[in-house]
Amino acid sequence: MHWVNRVFRDFRLYAVTDLNSHSQSGILRAVESAYVGGADIIQLRSKNLPMSEKVRLGLAISKIANRHKKLYFVNDSLSLALLTSAHGLHVGQDDLPPKEVRRLCKKMKQSLLLGLSTHSDAQAKRAQTEPIDYFAVGPVFATPTKPDYRSVGLGLVERVGRFAKKPWVAIGGIDLKNLDLVLEKGASRVAVVRAIFSAKSPELACRHFTQKLRGETDV
Repeated sequence: MHWVNRVFRDFRLYAVTDLNSHSQSGILRAVESAYVGGADIIQLRSKNLPMSEKVRLGLAISKIANRHKKLYFVNDSLSLALLTSAHGLHVGQDDLPPKEVRRLCKKMKQSLLLGLSTHSDAQAKRAQTEPIDYFAVGPVFATPTKPDYRSVGLGLVERVGRFAKKPWVAIGGIDLKNLDLVLEKGASRVAVVRAIFSAKSPELACRHFTQKLRGETDV
């Protein structure tokens, strides 16, 4: 099994960059720190940067990820994912549909792991039949990174845990204080933004998350 597939199969901690908390050079140091601390996947979310800066940043993260044998994903942009040799792409409900992503990748003879955001029971159920590798459920708690979305609550996490056939990740306002609540409702993977990239030490934050997610010790 190729290491990319192995890391994806076993992933527990999915970190999403927060460019509001760091300069571009600072985010690269934080990315390195997060991988060292145990993040399995780091997603580049960079909506407000010009494309040239996104490419520069993405190529740098891709290099760091491969050095650590960890995964690098891109948010929304198939072109950015391909230009920066990402391992995966994550799309939202209003982005390029998964079937179209697969069609374009096949046409270009490219392969990407593919994820989809969901915000309701109906969307999560539809995700089971989409040509995706995983889906995200959230925002579980209110979060400033998704101000336009109302939190879906722990109830949706619990319900998805009962019917999900594909790998899935809980996202939205998750930190070390409420992580146990999310895990108790059936999630085994989480995506985290601020609690990692706004932490004084992303490495230490990731170590704490990873210990809890893998049941190694109490934090």
